[in-house]
Amino acid sequence: MNDMITDKTDTKTFEMEGKCPFGGDRIGGSLGVPPQLSEWYPNRLKVELLHQNGPQANPLGDDFDYAEAFNKIDLPTLKQEIKSFLTSSVAWWPSDYNNYGPQMIRMAWHAAGTYRIADGRGGAGEARQRFAPISSWWDNGNTDKSRRLIWPIKQKYGAALSWGDLMVLTGNCALEIMGFPTYGFGGGRHDAWEADNSTYWGPEVWDPKDISSFDSMVTRDKRWRGKNGDADYDLENPLGATHQALIYVNPEGPYANGDALGSARDIRISFSRMAMNDEETVALIAGGHAFGKSHGMVKADEVGPPPEIAPIEAMGLGWQNPKGTGFAEYTMTNGIEGSWTPNPTRWDNEYLENLFKFDWVQTKSPAGALQWTPSNPDAPKTPDAHVPGKMNPLMMMTTDIALKVDPEYRKVCEKFLGDFDAFTQAFSKAWYKLTHRDMGPQERYLGVEKKIEDDLLWQDPIPPLDHDLVDQADMTGLKQQILATGISRSDLVFTAFSAAVTHRSSDKRGGANGGRLALAPQKDWAVNRRTVPVIAALQGVMADFNGKQAGGKKVSLADLVVLGGCAALGKAAHDAGVETELPFTPGRRDTTQELTDIEMFEWLKPVADGFRNYLDDRFDDISQGVSPEEMFLDKAQLLSLTSPEWVALVGGLRAMNANHDGSKHGIFTNRPGVLTNDFFTVLTSMNYEWKKADPKGMTFMLDDRATGETRFTATRSDLVFGSNSQLRAVAEVFAGSDGHERFVKVFVKAWNKVMMLDRFDIKV
Repeated sequence: MNDMITDKTDTKTFEMEGKCPFGGDRIGGSLGVPPQLSEWYPNRLKVELLHQNGPQANPLGDDFDYAEAFNKIDLPTLKQEIKSFLTSSVAWWPSDYNNYGPQMIRMAWHAAGTYRIADGRGGAGEARQRFAPISSWWDNGNTDKSRRLIWPIKQKYGAALSWGDLMVLTGNCALEIMGFPTYGFGGGRHDAWEADNSTYWGPEVWDPKDISSFDSMVTRDKRWRGKNGDADYDLENPLGATHQALIYVNPEGPYANGDALGSARDIRISFSRMAMNDEETVALIAGGHAFGKSHGMVKADEVGPPPEIAPIEAMGLGWQNPKGTGFAEYTMTNGIEGSWTPNPTRWDNEYLENLFKFDWVQTKSPAGALQWTPSNPDAPKTPDAHVPGKMNPLMMMTTDIALKVDPEYRKVCEKFLGDFDAFTQAFSKAWYKLTHRDMGPQERYLGVEKKIEDDLLWQDPIPPLDHDLVDQADMTGLKQQILATGISRSDLVFTAFSAAVTHRSSDKRGGANGGRLALAPQKDWAVNRRTVPVIAALQGVMADFNGKQAGGKKVSLADLVVLGGCAALGKAAHDAGVETELPFTPGRRDTTQELTDIEMFEWLKPVADGFRNYLDDRFDDISQGVSPEEMFLDKAQLLSLTSPEWVALVGGLRAMNANHDGSKHGIFTNRPGVLTNDFFTVLTSMNYEWKKADPKGMTFMLDDRATGETRFTATRSDLVFGSNSQLRAVAEVFAGSDGHERFVKVFVKAWNKVMMLDRFDIKV
């Protein structure tokens, strides 16, 4: 627009050189630039988190079969290629001691070490180390270099080898080239394709307006109750790391103060949150520190920002070091400098031998970090990783000294000192557990090195199928027999869902398979009390059916629990005027109490379960820092549900009167036990007015606007489907005049999805 424009207001004439007279020539933002919803409405329920890492983000497509592709790889050949690379060195990032092995062990360890038992999130399974926030944690300094170093191998094998599998396998190969016998390797990790924007890693934050404040992320000021050593000292759930931006604990001590006994307390809390006992903890620390070195030649504030906020020309690499070459003898990672042993690339017991043989005194690294060195000047030295002929003092971290001063850890160390074979076996099994803990049952493992002959308790083993399965005629007869017991439809649906809802897509634990609803600890949970008589009745049906079979055919309790729910829902849909067949796939097996780790399964016990309208007695208000509806969303994500599936499941469960205690909260129908869409029609109706039934706003009354009569009651886990705009949009679809059959269809699909989440023995 180079026209002459006359301003009729002030009669000024000016030349518009490519400038629009209507303005808009200043660009202030674009897609995703804040402020966004999270800044404007920080307390809104983020339902969109259910749809992260969806198929639209996956460049491999829905039809790609990773198991088929991986199984075509010649694993011994692949391992040899990895091992050949590990003993090489490239100019842009030279290897320490001419061996990348220790560096790759750290990469694999830190990828897997994010796992935590409380919610099963973290771990190496999706190779989340490639993305923020994990990629840029202070504790992951220079793991970006490790992944770039093995990129040529990943590039060669392409989609047939996931990043998750390559990272763990490279760690195994690194151990093997240095003389350590690994326990095994199971492939089958499926990569994520986008950053994780949902996992709660802790309350500490940094100021994005001040890049220098990123260093302050290594803090612990909000996640702890009390001080280290206090009786009420406690780490907030579901966290596993003691500090923000760390994998485990601060290597300099709880407050970077060199307190070894305090460090031991933190180690025990952190490693137990990652499902490790004392022996496994010592084995992992002592075994890992038998190799390689720590790097601390440059002060942290002199090193560039991490990958996620590095300049664009860095091409995704962070922590650019301006000192010297920026690598090799100038490398900066965690700030501590030195090696633990005189032979950093050989599997031996010298780490423990040196730890206990010498007295250790505090000193400082070139970067200013607190570390320890032998008081005896004649103690062995360790060769420099890059300067030929140079020898350096041995180094220990405060977390190492902790193993010596803590009485229980010391006992384990002394055991390993006296029995190197026992130490080797313990580290081998602990490493296998560390790197496979989030993979679920053995059915998910791929490759010729997977261990399938051992029943490892942390894998939640289920005995193999040893009988013929029921056929369609058997299932029809069993449904009739179940319904004839007099168990209500509501109880059958509640019991089936209670068995399946324990599943976690994060670490593939829980679910109906195994029949653990009949075993401790699940049978004793308050939320499951309603299932006890149902289980007893179904056990009677099982005994009767199995006792009449002349051949090898049997039905498991786990199958009967799910089949009973399907039978009840089929009748409930029929009575609602919709004919539908609930899918059922037999083949679940029953496990035993001996194969059930009660302590580890106790972590699956819900504090809040909106599906069954349950709140633990400890959750008596929303002062926990998280509301019941937020916990509800968290569980929906662990079940890998979409928002329509979530909404439909809740509507169906409410229609079936499936609250944990038989209460009427959310049962917005005069026909409980019939699969209607009444929950949605009432929820979206303006004929009613909601009012708080308690001062804290945990329960509510639904009053008729015209008469003032209270018609229904509800909890926050009911109201959220009408109050949240995104969930209400789905509820309105199901409440429409054409919504009933659509609701039943989505519900049936979602129900079958939940019932089949743990069926890794078949391809769904």
